[in-house]
Amino acid sequence: MAAAAGGAGAGDAALAAAVRDFVAGQQDGRAAEVAAGVKDGGWTVLQLVEALGSSLENTDPRTRGRGIQLLSQTLLQCYSLLQEKEVLHLVLFYENRLQDHHVVIPSVLQGLRALSMCEVLPAGLAVSVLKAIFQEVHVQSLLQLDRHTVYSIITNFMGTREEELKGLGADFTFGFIQVMDGEKDPRNLLVAFQIVRDLIAKNYALGPFVEELFEVTSCYFPIDFTPPPNDPHGIQREDLILSLRAVLASTPQFAEFLLPLLIEKMDSDLQNAKLDSLQTLTACCAIYGQKELQEFLPSLWSSLRREVFQTASEKIEAECLTALHALSACLSRSVLSSDTEDLLDSFLGSILEDCRHHLCEPDMKLVWPSAKLLQAAAGASLRAYHHITHSVLPLLLEQYTKHPQSSQRRTILEMLLGFLELQQKWGHVEEDESTLLLLRAPVCSVVFSALTDPSVQLQLVGIRALVVLGSLQGFLSPSDLELVVDHLIRLSLREEDSQSSEAAMEAAASLAPNYPKVFSGRMVPRLEEELQSEPEEGSSHDHCSLRQRCLQALAAVSTHTSIVRETLPVLLQHLQKVQKGSKAGSAQEMVSVCQSLHRVALQCQQDAEGCWYCHQTVVPCLLAMAVQAAVQESTHPLPGKALLEEEVLAAMVPVISAATTHLSPELAAQSVSHVVPLFLDGEVSFLPQNSFPCSFQPFAAGEFLEAQRRVVILLMAFVCSLPRNVAIPQQERLLRELLALSCSCNCPFTATTAAKCFAGLVNKHPAGQQLDEILQLAVNRMEPGLAEGLRRTQALTLLLWVTKALVLRYHPLSSRLTDKLLALLGDTELGPAAADGFSLLMAESPDVLHKGCHADVRIMFRQRFFTENVPKLVQGFHGAGPDVKANYLKGLSHVLNHLPKPVLVTELPTLLSLLLEALSCSDRVVQLSTLSCLQPLLLEAPQIMSLHVDTLVTKFLSLTSSPTMAVRIAALRCAHALTSLPLTVLLPYRARVIRALAKPLDDKKRLVRKEAVAARGEWFLLGSPGR
Repeated sequence: MAAAAGGAGAGDAALAAAVRDFVAGQQDGRAAEVAAGVKDGGWTVLQLVEALGSSLENTDPRTRGRGIQLLSQTLLQCYSLLQEKEVLHLVLFYENRLQDHHVVIPSVLQGLRALSMCEVLPAGLAVSVLKAIFQEVHVQSLLQLDRHTVYSIITNFMGTREEELKGLGADFTFGFIQVMDGEKDPRNLLVAFQIVRDLIAKNYALGPFVEELFEVTSCYFPIDFTPPPNDPHGIQREDLILSLRAVLASTPQFAEFLLPLLIEKMDSDLQNAKLDSLQTLTACCAIYGQKELQEFLPSLWSSLRREVFQTASEKIEAECLTALHALSACLSRSVLSSDTEDLLDSFLGSILEDCRHHLCEPDMKLVWPSAKLLQAAAGASLRAYHHITHSVLPLLLEQYTKHPQSSQRRTILEMLLGFLELQQKWGHVEEDESTLLLLRAPVCSVVFSALTDPSVQLQLVGIRALVVLGSLQGFLSPSDLELVVDHLIRLSLREEDSQSSEAAMEAAASLAPNYPKVFSGRMVPRLEEELQSEPEEGSSHDHCSLRQRCLQALAAVSTHTSIVRETLPVLLQHLQKVQKGSKAGSAQEMVSVCQSLHRVALQCQQDAEGCWYCHQTVVPCLLAMAVQAAVQESTHPLPGKALLEEEVLAAMVPVISAATTHLSPELAAQSVSHVVPLFLDGEVSFLPQNSFPCSFQPFAAGEFLEAQRRVVILLMAFVCSLPRNVAIPQQERLLRELLALSCSCNCPFTATTAAKCFAGLVNKHPAGQQLDEILQLAVNRMEPGLAEGLRRTQALTLLLWVTKALVLRYHPLSSRLTDKLLALLGDTELGPAAADGFSLLMAESPDVLHKGCHADVRIMFRQRFFTENVPKLVQGFHGAGPDVKANYLKGLSHVLNHLPKPVLVTELPTLLSLLLEALSCSDRVVQLSTLSCLQPLLLEAPQIMSLHVDTLVTKFLSLTSSPTMAVRIAALRCAHALTSLPLTVLLPYRARVIRALAKPLDDKKRLVRKEAVAARGEWFLLGSPGR
């Protein structure tokens, strides 16, 4: 007992000492110790109050304040431990202290904030506390933090004691208005605006104080706040604008006060005030009805019309149109009763009265503002659309007929197009109400006449209108549809201007899915007929151009599976016909067919049925044609076999790849079981027309099999596009054959293809012993080949592609292979090619080893490669002889050029000197790569770059005279980008740069002259006002 009493006595003494140190000794750190003691159960809140007794009753207000401060800070840490009776006594104590000296009040408010968070707060005390604050505290005379505390108390009580506060009625609202009135700090305003939103959203009684609540918040409108520099609170002007807007647009009760204010601010000269008013009006329309808007509609329309007619600001015009759309939508929503005026009709009538007559003046400046206003109002609802189009569409059709000039007709048709596009929002054209259906014949007549007009610009608008009409379900009759297709065929094939031709093809692509039978039955046969027609004498060039357009149109229209079933056979038959003909220029025509096939394959990817049809139609056919040509070449070498030319085979790669990448694993496995045996065993049974004069053995030895080996590129396109989870039959054998071919083949094209195919398979190969063995075999083949012999270039190509495959998947062997590549930079023979190889490692590969063909590409592989290898490149550069230094610079330049710019900016200080040295290198590739790297850095890291401005100006100006056009253009772009550096740094060089840039103004190449004009213009403007 004595020991316990002694312990308690020691505890009381420690508490008393802590209280004394805090209150009298001004040791603020003791508050945390006291709070920790109460939290841990060492002391109770009652013991603390007893220890503070003399302090709380001291005659000196500062001493009382320190005592209450300690109690409040402790309660803020321990409020959850309090009992209901303790909370009751503490609340009564704190309420009483609100009448104390003003020095004490901040600490009292902190205590009340702690108590407002207590779950055991007895009923009625929340009301009692708030009444006491409203009556005893002049909140706006307090400091910012103390005012924030008051807002926090109110927020806490509104969150937990809503019903009690609502019992106060409008007195609570009035009390809050007194608290907020005069608030200026943005931190407090954000909280106060939220409280007002909650008052309204949770249906607190506003009573007779609606106008007062509006006034106390609207006095901040429009927000005029610029955050101080280095503001730690991060409050932006936009935060306050949105928060206040949410208050003002939260209740229709504010309408009679808010709308006059918005109209007044719309008529002001301040752009920000106009924008804020328009955006607030738009927000209000979401909750207002006819009753709130009725009185102010004429004034609102007058302000909106004036702004759209007169403003030079696109922003203000756009917000005006949005607000008008919102007003029209609001009036459209209102339910009509028999005795009320239809405000929508009268409002739209005013708009038509003020705007309609301007549509008759297509050359005048108010025609477009009027059209935009009418379209904004019409787009709000189907009712508004019918009202306006009933008046406007007949007028526009009449004006089109009245004005014969193409420019005027184009303006009128563009306005008509705007109204047609609005109809798309509601889809099906309603029979009973639609003005558009009644005007079907004249609308179609106008659009069709535009398509036959000599003006290309009018044709383009007509084509856009045609697409919109075709998208309106049930609008075009069968005869109209046939006419549409005929026009599109004529424009696609016969129109001289390529813009109209391309637009017509894209229009066919858009409309074909809606009307597949019409397009497959009418357009495809016509295109096929044109494609197969023979050229007239002396018109071979025109016929070639016509066939090119036919191919493009067939691809464009293949946007529905039923159409694809018609177009693919036509394209493939034409390819076979061109192959058999082998005339001059047939290689280029085969490439064109392959480009069309590629587009069709891409368009089929989203549809599983279309994708499989495309794959099983295209891939066997292309393989059969290539195998046929290769086998014939092996037995009877013929000159001019266009299909086996590199550019044609390369054009087939994206076709096969696009037809394969989106296959399901089951279908892909079915296909791979045929294709791989074709190349490994000559199994041709699955190919169409498979009777060949000899066997197909692309991996066999023999000088007459070179043509067959070239076809391996199609194997690459197929197997490297398969999903990773598809097993490839005889994969190990295939990899060994590819490896052998890449190292032993005399043809660089075939060797590179085999290396890429090998790399693509290695990249997707599951990790394990089999992969390790095949990679070791590859290294064993590469090392002797790189050391000496006639095939060093093939060995380097294999090294580059295998390294890329492993770098992408973070394989451990990639570091060893990269080191081999770095060592080759010092080789006088292979060094330049090895340096260019760094571009291959970092760049996106178009045909293999990219995510689109399911390659294993790890995130941030470029950053990892940079971190591991750039220090080695820099070290190698410093240790290299003068004859190979350029190789290291080229490699470094390629790595940096493909690195994400934010990463490069952080490394810039250490690497900039090397980049500047690279500009002095005579190698054009190094120069171009380095300039491409420096241009964005001038924009993104001006402070660092400005330290080297003298060197940069000298190097860039020197390179503007390079014999290589691409280097001249890149140097001029960099000279242009220099103008983003600080003005004080640039001004000493201004005259020199302007003089030097006069010479490229007379360059023989137009693109160079264009860049010179842009760069010199920026240098002329340096230091001018407003720049």
